[in-house]
Amino acid sequence: MRIAVTGASGLIGSALVRSLESDGHHVVRLVRRPPSRPGEARWDPHRQQVDTGALTGCEAVVHLAGAGVGDHRWTDAYKKEIRDSRVLGTAAIAEAVASLDTPPRVLLSASATGVYGETGDRPVDENAPPGDGFLARVCQDWEDATGAATEAGVRTVLLRTGLVVSRAGGAWARLFPLVKLGLGGRLGSGRQYWSFIALHDHIAALRHLLDSPALSGPVNLTAPHPVTNREATEATGRVLGRRTPFPAPAPALRLALGEMATEVLASRRVLPRRLLDSGFDFAFPDIESAVRAALDNS
Repeated sequence: MRIAVTGASGLIGSALVRSLESDGHHVVRLVRRPPSRPGEARWDPHRQQVDTGALTGCEAVVHLAGAGVGDHRWTDAYKKEIRDSRVLGTAAIAEAVASLDTPPRVLLSASATGVYGETGDRPVDENAPPGDGFLARVCQDWEDATGAATEAGVRTVLLRTGLVVSRAGGAWARLFPLVKLGLGGRLGSGRQYWSFIALHDHIAALRHLLDSPALSGPVNLTAPHPVTNREATEATGRVLGRRTPFPAPAPALRLALGEMATEVLASRRVLPRRLLDSGFDFAFPDIESAVRAALDNS
């Protein structure tokens, strides 16, 4: 199968490309710089330009690109970058896909569990309405930007991803070193729910969704047993053989992180109802097994 991937150098994208290529699929990497290797093609999300010639013959497009939410403090300029990189980029990919004489049969397009806003300890699945706040609004616009592909009859799946457990990136890439040094601890009260997923399961879920013609629309990519931040931190400590005695109080997080602290302290208890109903089997369904998998496979 010929599959185009944006964000192919990121945490999820690079793992997906390895998985696809190991099974003999031909991957077209859409890159924002001038192509320098075979299999690369140019796109510019801000100018909404895509090399549609490179998409010709693709049976699937996996769109994962977007500026990192936690990469910088949320200034007004960076909040605009977070939104534009997602909304403009997704619209460009969707319109490029729709313009093809023979569009791909499926578009998997990144989104996030941030769409649900603050849920407290209330479990939510894909039937829950969108929430409030900056990231919830961004996620809604991000998902809406796939409209051109949907209207063209392309099966479009919205990948509402939780916190990916990996040493190579995301929240755990920052947590692991602190816990190893004995400096880990809960964030704020620690009672906020973290809906996580092992990187291995995320890639397996993407492969499952590529081959599941009955699935379209929003799909939660989270493990079936979300845990609180305190439980996630303590599980990481147990696996590493370290105590986690040093909490980061909410006021200190707000001082250090600014508006982004609202996301660190937000609680989202998200369940992968549609994945489970489709027969997907999680290899690492609980937090301790997901942490062990991250250490074993990094």
